Amino acid sequence: MKAAFPLMLLAALPLPLLAANAKPEIERPAASAQANAAVHTVRQIPEACTRIEGRFTGDAAAPYDMQLVRTSAQCQPRAMFLEFAKVSPSEANGWKLNEVVRIPSAACNTQQALIEVWRKPAGQQVALDGQGQNRVYLEDAKAQAAAGRLAALPTYSVHLQMEGKPCR
Repeated sequence: MKAAFPLMLLAALPLPLLAANAKPEIERPAASAQANAAVHTVRQIPEACTRIEGRFTGDAAAPYDMQLVRTSAQCQPRAMFLEFAKVSPSEANGWKLNEVVRIPSAACNTQQALIEVWRKPAGQQVALDGQGQNRVYLEDAKAQAAAGRLAALPTYSVHLQMEGKPCR
């Protein structure tokens, strides 16, 4: 069962394309062109138990639709998503531009969706064990919770913007 989270898009607002001098933490080439109505995964964020799904609509007024989908009911998130308009991510506010995903339209070769994924680290150092893994032990976590020393969660936010000329 898919549980869609509220959509966090503000494509109509005149926000800067990318924050000045912001370089994404992850750089990848543009995705393969996607057909209208074909649902595709934009990005998975396992620590937030979330998959970003998108699709081109073919509608000139709203050419791209994006949803946040929970990956599994059993998944316990170690990060959360916040609405882009409410947090206004910027490097000045401690956010990092995590990735910029470009998805071209197969039906309109002059148009592409540009999705910015922003990440705000929680601020604590993650201790890795001898195998390079971050392990959380139940008894340790219960003791921290009882002492009121729960760690802050990392936060993610996404922004959608369309680039190029719309097709008619």
